[in-house]
Amino acid sequence: MISTVAPGTFEPENHWYEKSLNATIHPMVSYFLNLNPKQIVKRYCHLNPTVKPEELLEFLHYKPKYYHLSGADLLHVTTATGKRQMVVIENNSCPSGQKSMPLLDEFNEQGGYSKFVEATIKPLLKKKKTETLAVIYDKNPMEASGYAHALADMLKQEVYLVPFYNKQANDHIDTSGDYVKIKVDGQWKTVQLVFRYLTQKPWNRLPIHSKTVIVNPTIVCLAGGRNKMIASKAYSFFNAELAEKNLKILTPHTIWDVNKNEIPIWVANFGGKAVVKNPYSNAGQGVYTIVNEKELEDFMALEFDYDKFIVQSLVGNYNWSSTTAEGMFYHVGTMPNAKGESYVLDFRVMIHATPEGYRPLSIYSRRAKAPLKDSLTDGKSSWDILGTNLSILNEDGSWGSDTKRLLLMERKVFNNLGIGLDDLIEGYIQTVLTSIAIDKMAIQLISSKGTLKRKLFKSLNDDPALIKEII
Repeated sequence: MISTVAPGTFEPENHWYEKSLNATIHPMVSYFLNLNPKQIVKRYCHLNPTVKPEELLEFLHYKPKYYHLSGADLLHVTTATGKRQMVVIENNSCPSGQKSMPLLDEFNEQGGYSKFVEATIKPLLKKKKTETLAVIYDKNPMEASGYAHALADMLKQEVYLVPFYNKQANDHIDTSGDYVKIKVDGQWKTVQLVFRYLTQKPWNRLPIHSKTVIVNPTIVCLAGGRNKMIASKAYSFFNAELAEKNLKILTPHTIWDVNKNEIPIWVANFGGKAVVKNPYSNAGQGVYTIVNEKELEDFMALEFDYDKFIVQSLVGNYNWSSTTAEGMFYHVGTMPNAKGESYVLDFRVMIHATPEGYRPLSIYSRRAKAPLKDSLTDGKSSWDILGTNLSILNEDGSWGSDTKRLLLMERKVFNNLGIGLDDLIEGYIQTVLTSIAIDKMAIQLISSKGTLKRKLFKSLNDDPALIKEII
């Protein structure tokens, strides 16, 4: 069950999608990823002159206490007056992205894997050689193993690749003590550092307080990286600080702490079109787009594990988006194809903590299954038109991916995405701001002893079903 990764065994074809291996990065994306923070700030402040360069630069140089690897999903939207923006849908504390990113440097075959472990993991190690390291995962073995290989090569020692699935016996791993321990060949080993790729309710099996260095620690998930309820509040709190600096985390209009029986009221408040989210799910699961009475009825007929929901304004076509006090956002979409069809797409921007602050690591895009329509009269599911996530949950509990809809930052595809350099810069800045907000929330939720402030957490997220799961 536990596999051992030895140094010198990295094989690129095992850690990238085939279409990524054969792709050449688009020059504009390469240019963006090679910009230094001062260049980014100079350009952004030129277009947003009320923002002070030194204040924005301070945010880009922010050094997180807990949130070391982050990925935001953003929509490229516009308004009726043509104001384009990159709007954050969610932030993700176990983001995928490496396997979907063409190499920035053709001479570094490990790409973002080695960049991350060198710039982010290495500074966290107290010793040059650590006795036991592990990558723990419950999804995406392609990338999880890539990180394990990069770690093994950086430290020139074996790294353990450890599956840790939800609702399974997991008798090969022990998290009950001060350190995480794993059973290798019948012997228990104390793990000094864990890179964690746990996506499904990590708080129910990985402790918040541990002497093992965990990247990212579980508190990041509860503070917003896997908890949309707390994330929306973290953004709101941080936006109060950002307002003085003429900056803002841009999100759809969000209503939190909504009981299920209240959802029809809020959907009606948004003009009969809204997005309802299970706050603690991921990979496109637990997200419901509602544009008509049938979709609302279908949602209300479902049973859920949790008691609270989030309701957000829906970003669709100009003719069928939610109406809010802030106005209406609608999708820019892809460039029309030969049939005149344009598709909804989103962008994943991954960043990582370095000694100099948050830096971009990878970018990719995903499109919806069906083209964007001017009207919704044919009975087609709105999720087919609006849903972009590639993950597929199989009946046996395993995960697949619909890579046909994956859009790479490559020469062949990039021009169809309808974005430019300034959109990439804005997406990066939005990702940084959301990550800082979540890191600040995580800091507030941890006591001086390193434990969760449960009373504070309950006051922010009073969902008994969730609280019961936290170990």
